[in-house]
Amino acid sequence: MNKSFGSGIHLVSRHSQVDWRKRMSDTVAYGLLVYTGLQIFVTMHAIDGKGSSLLPLFALVVLVAAIIPLFRHFERRWEGLDDIAAADPARGAAFRRDRIAVWLLSIGLPFLVTGLFKAVVSAI
Repeated sequence: MNKSFGSGIHLVSRHSQVDWRKRMSDTVAYGLLVYTGLQIFVTMHAIDGKGSSLLPLFALVVLVAAIIPLFRHFERRWEGLDDIAAADPARGAAFRRDRIAVWLLSIGLPFLVTGLFKAVVSAI
């Protein structure tokens, strides 16, 4: 929405221009928060009452630290765009694809990792 004032000053609404770099950075940040929260909740629920070993807590830290490079890959793909490319509406489909991948990993990996951990423990 453009507004024109008598002096020739034009104000452009902030919502009229998309910055895919910022949107992906926000998506990655929120995805990491969700992943970390779910990983802590699911892992702690799975090891509840299994003894007082520090190994599961160490594994939790490793799992959270290991996901950061994967999420950084998504962010790096978008941060290299120049200002014109970052505002290009044609990149919307690629952004949606990456956003879906980030959220699937954020929500799915904690349950997958904990399920694998439980399967390995029960097989031993």
